[in-house]
Amino acid sequence: MLKAIQTDLGIIRERDPAARGLLEIVLCYPGFHALAIHRISHKLWSLGLPLLPRLLSQVSRLITGIEIHPGARIGNGVFIDHGMGVVIGETTEIGNRCLLYQGVTLGGTGKAHGKRHPTLKENVVIGAGAKVLGAITVGANTRIGAGSVVVRDVEADSTVVGIPGRVVHQSGVKINPLAHSALPDAEANVIRNLMERIDQLETQLSNLQNSLKDISRGRIPDSISPGQAQSLKDKEIIEFLGEE
Repeated sequence: MLKAIQTDLGIIRERDPAARGLLEIVLCYPGFHALAIHRISHKLWSLGLPLLPRLLSQVSRLITGIEIHPGARIGNGVFIDHGMGVVIGETTEIGNRCLLYQGVTLGGTGKAHGKRHPTLKENVVIGAGAKVLGAITVGANTRIGAGSVVVRDVEADSTVVGIPGRVVHQSGVKINPLAHSALPDAEANVIRNLMERIDQLETQLSNLQNSLKDISRGRIPDSISPGQAQSLKDKEIIEFLGEE
């Protein structure tokens, strides 16, 4: 247990540029407090004690704002950054060196007994407010974007965004756990592609109408050109998609 706590301290110093010293982490980091109390409550839970582990977890929730069921299995070097509103269910399994931001839920689905919460392999990063639900497995080195809802298994080395969560990138490249700005905007890309397709179809339709008018007047129609895209120039669309 002491080794696990030392590893938790080390990962905070490694990953959080705001951490200025060991004493500051011990006194001021609710994620560290929640994990330290959980390691005690989990040990008591493993011994079969009926009530004390749940009481400890409730005390931890009151102090830190982080709710971890004493039955959850959490590896070494896990970092809960800020942590307010994090919920970790009973049958959750979290691998070594995972990173969870505030508002993350590792929850169950249904009322069946047995395994009903997620399993996170090593080095998984879950962004603020994301929900990972059900007895699914998230592969190693995967990052889940803020606000995403994941309800299906995810293979290793993936990037997941959206509701429901979709894999938008997969590779063997090691990720930077703090690089949330590098996550792609899948919805904006889809909308951009749809608008470009609409532009193309509207231009073709307009050219065909002009050609029919020329034919009805006895003139040879001009050649059909792609024309200028208009939909992506609309102010509201530009504001949503950005200037790219």
